[in-house]
Amino acid sequence: MEPIIVKYVDKPSLNAPVLIEGLPGVGNVGKIATEYLKEKLEAKLFVKIFSKYFPPQVLMKGDGTLYLVKNELYYYKNPNGRDLIFLVGDYQGMSAEGQYELSYRVLEIVREFGVKEIFTLGGYGTGQLVDEPRVFGAATDMEFVEEMKKYGVYFSPSDPAGGIVGAAGLLLGLGMELFDMRGVCLMGETSGYFSDPKSALYVLRIVKEYFNLELSLDELEERSKEITEITSQIKEEQKMEMDKKEDLGYIG
Repeated sequence: MEPIIVKYVDKPSLNAPVLIEGLPGVGNVGKIATEYLKEKLEAKLFVKIFSKYFPPQVLMKGDGTLYLVKNELYYYKNPNGRDLIFLVGDYQGMSAEGQYELSYRVLEIVREFGVKEIFTLGGYGTGQLVDEPRVFGAATDMEFVEEMKKYGVYFSPSDPAGGIVGAAGLLLGLGMELFDMRGVCLMGETSGYFSDPKSALYVLRIVKEYFNLELSLDELEERSKEITEITSQIKEEQKMEMDKKEDLGYIG
């Protein structure tokens, strides 16, 4: 078996497409956001990617059937601008070698369809529960930095402190250095404790505006309310625990 096997389902003709990546990661922010885009825009599958760099397993569907773990590329013909390609999947590469090889192969594929710009979506784990998540950014050039600031993206020289790990970073780095592609990573602020649709919502608001998408975010907003309730409950429990410790300090 080859390390990476690419299966083409279709080879569409696309208008200056932009790659949007959303694989599993911190808070699953990128995955939730990109899967939502794919489903609500009714994007069409055109590439399946299988690899020995993924975990050796199959996953179950709701009807009892199974499928081999994979990454996929979907396309959406945007009537209001550039077409979009979505990279989604079950896993990222299990090793550093796998991450590099898979990212490089994806870039080779999307280059065939004319991609020159990349958006990677992910979560920025802070370990803190927040009511209004910020969207942090990192871009390949200052022009892109200034452009995304207009959409409310927050750029900090020290955040994320450890850099951007995995496909969200490698696609931009390899794309910039080896494929003459520019791009930006949008990272929704998240505690990282659980899958975070609220953080994904804040990221998607920017994506929707930037690409002028006819997209309802109502369903994701409803899901984000559940996270708000959970966050409030956790904060209340933490406060009660702190109050209890302070009370115990007066005993003795």
